[in-house]
Amino acid sequence: MSEEKVTCIIVGAGVAGSAAAITLAKAGIEVLVLERGEVPGCKNLFGGVLYTTILDKLVPDWMESAPLERYVTRKRFSIMGKDGEIALDFKTKRYESHPKRNFSFTVLRAKFDAWLAEQAEKAGAQVFPGMMVSELIIKNNRVVGVKTEPGGDELYADVVISAEGVHSYLTLQAGLRKSEFDPDHMVTAAKEVIQLDENVLADRFQLEGNEGVAFAYFGDGLFGMFGAGFIYTNKNTLSIGTGVTIGEMIRNKKNPNEILEHFKNHPAIRPYIRGGETIEYSAHMIPEYGYNHLPKLYMDGFLVTGDAAGLVNSSHHQEGTNLAMASGVFAAETVIEAVKRNDFTSNTLKLYLEKLENSFVLKDLKKYRHMTSFFNENPHFLRDYPDLMMELFGDYFELSEKPKEEIEKEIYKKLKRRIPLWTMATDAWKVKKALF
Repeated sequence: MSEEKVTCIIVGAGVAGSAAAITLAKAGIEVLVLERGEVPGCKNLFGGVLYTTILDKLVPDWMESAPLERYVTRKRFSIMGKDGEIALDFKTKRYESHPKRNFSFTVLRAKFDAWLAEQAEKAGAQVFPGMMVSELIIKNNRVVGVKTEPGGDELYADVVISAEGVHSYLTLQAGLRKSEFDPDHMVTAAKEVIQLDENVLADRFQLEGNEGVAFAYFGDGLFGMFGAGFIYTNKNTLSIGTGVTIGEMIRNKKNPNEILEHFKNHPAIRPYIRGGETIEYSAHMIPEYGYNHLPKLYMDGFLVTGDAAGLVNSSHHQEGTNLAMASGVFAAETVIEAVKRNDFTSNTLKLYLEKLENSFVLKDLKKYRHMTSFFNENPHFLRDYPDLMMELFGDYFELSEKPKEEIEKEIYKKLKRRIPLWTMATDAWKVKKALF
């Protein structure tokens, strides 16, 4: 095959790849998007909530045509004991007056990613599904193109953007990440889509119109392991699932399906899914590298975005799609600058990292850089505290003829007996450092 060359090849038509393609195409730069799925989105999975601040800049009229499910007006964070939960629940009507609904929507990625890839095509990008990139073409330590399968065709470009997703084989080949994933920074998520009558869904979750919820769970529902459970409402389905680090599953001898079934059967969860029909089951890896474990994100002729770069905020904010789209935009802007300079080496491509560092993407990851290590080093936090909190709250609110002051003194004594005050103070300081 001849060495006919384009300016940019993007590997992957997820939200990072399509965001990059839209940005480049709008700038009049020739860009090819190679997607190994039969259609964009067919292999992509998340909980999930789509955060749309970046999308609003890419496709200003997105609310008119994007396949959105519901806009999120209620968030709930629950600590689960064996027989119940303690929750922080936030619901507001203020977003109804916001024309973009606070930029938080539940979506199904198979639908949304296909739509976003269409927007890239409308902008002028060429999107080729069913095209698997097997390896990079590297000459003199510079990426100059890719090889595709089947057929082993070679495609050449001034720069290649990896938006290939969590497994990031090309990033490994380029020597930008380690040969093996750290099991304590890689999550396996299992998810079901459960169908419910739309009216039943509205009643159970106290929804009006197109309102939606985003619930996050920690503690016993995941056997006290480091990870999270989730429930998100769609139009006539809900997405329910769990995600736990591989290291935790190995140490506790649990598998993703076992964790999900335990979560679904928890007394705090069962009522939400009662009578529903599971219409989809899927599993997916999530790269929760954290700021301290990110791979190198650029080299001569090559940039890494989205999940391939490990750009996931795994704190209680649980953000991924907005980080992915932002990274795609920043990568494209860097390529635009490289075209102006006619320089596709690291001298110019390092601007990509500078853009990430100056944005919410790496600033937020840096803020929560201690979170994973805290929970890995303190497994008792999600294992022991939830049940103790449930017990103490139960004692406090249990009706009796004891004076309230006496009840409070008994609770305080029980707390000191179970967990020393110095341990609690130390844990509180560690939590503040990890999450706030």
